[in-house]
Amino acid sequence: MTRELALLKDGAAELGIELDGTALGRFSLFAAELAKWNRKINLTAITASEDVMIKHFLDSLTILARVDLFGRLLDIGSGGGFPGIPLKIAKPELEVVSVDAVEKKILFQRHVARLLNFNGFTAIHARGESLVGKYPSSFDIIVSRAFTDIVSFVRMVRPLLAAGGRIVAMKGSEGVGEMALCENELSLIGVEVETVHEFGLPLAGDRRSLIIMRNSGGSR
Repeated sequence: MTRELALLKDGAAELGIELDGTALGRFSLFAAELAKWNRKINLTAITASEDVMIKHFLDSLTILARVDLFGRLLDIGSGGGFPGIPLKIAKPELEVVSVDAVEKKILFQRHVARLLNFNGFTAIHARGESLVGKYPSSFDIIVSRAFTDIVSFVRMVRPLLAAGGRIVAMKGSEGVGEMALCENELSLIGVEVETVHEFGLPLAGDRRSLIIMRNSGGSR
């Protein structure tokens, strides 16, 4: 096992997640393809192998440690496949739909999905706003690392949320303060904040927050 994979395995263990040999092998292949493709197209500004393991892969897995993932997950603005592909590797039974507006990034994700023999993984080249007609009330979990504005994210994805589902905004240290400023506006949209998790990213210590929201039954 390489040092980078050992770091990922240890960091996941800190989150209470056990990565077996199959999962680690898939993460290794994913990392290799990410590095190869990133030399040709701009998938990520994070390129050091250890940083990829911690700040992309491990960061993506933090949601698995704190959110009950089930059914069908939508990853909006997924870029190089984060958090959707790491979550699919760690939890193969999860159905994942990954959406990004940049076609080259989606082509990369489809390539990785074929390489890793994924079942139940769909990568779509589209803008999030265009999904409502095809996927109304379709997703149990909707997540994004890409949106800076929680309210805009929630407005876009709420029509896509299935009954009993959750919206998860993955944020840095600014997340709690941003949530406090927009909680009333979220309530007017018909969404309430259920839980906020603040924590340090294992091995790096970078501050992270997960803001978990659900329908409150108000108007859409």
